[in-house]
This record gives sequence, structure tokens and C-alpha cells, in this order.
Amino acid sequence: MKPVVFLPQAEQEMLEAARFYESQTVGLGVDYLSEVERAVQTIAESPTTWPVIEGELRRRLIRRFPFGILYRIEPEEIVIIAVAHLRRRPWYWKKRI
Repeated sequence: MKPVVFLPQAEQEMLEAARFYESQTVGLGVDYLSEVERAVQTIAESPTTWPVIEGELRRRLIRRFPFGILYRIEPEEIVIIAVAHLRRRPWYWKKRI
């Protein structure tokens, strides 16, 4: 199993979303992070399962929340490019690839 690493921007947007959800309902931010963690684990276990959306970029949807994890499989690791809200600013993360 390859290690999974987050680009700093991807980690920041994930944490910002968790803070937002936590501010809406106590515990919801923790639930969000748990779902992200579960999704990242499935990516690490089977990275080619999730569909290619452009070039070598794949997307794994997150249960319960309108987010997708965009990632690239590299020779030594899996790189999380974005933890993107699916209903806002489409393709904003393209400059990261």
C-alpha cells in the first residue's frame, strides 16, 4: 500500500470544511473528518478503483457530504490534490495539477 500525502491546499480546505460543519452542529465536523479519513483509507487500499475524471486525476466521493477527494497515483505515493466541494467553484483546483 502506497502512502497518501495531502497537498497543503487540500489539507487546508479539508480543515476549513470541518470547522464550518462543527460551527453548524457540534460533532458534525468530526463526522466529516471521519468520512474523509474513511475515504482516504479506501483510496490507499485500492487506488485504481475510483474513476478517472481528467488525465491521471481520480475522484473518490465522500459519503454524507458534498465533497470529493481528487488524487493522483504517483510511483511512490498517492497525492491528494483537493478535497473539493462539489457544488462550488468547479475546477478551481486545476492549477494544482
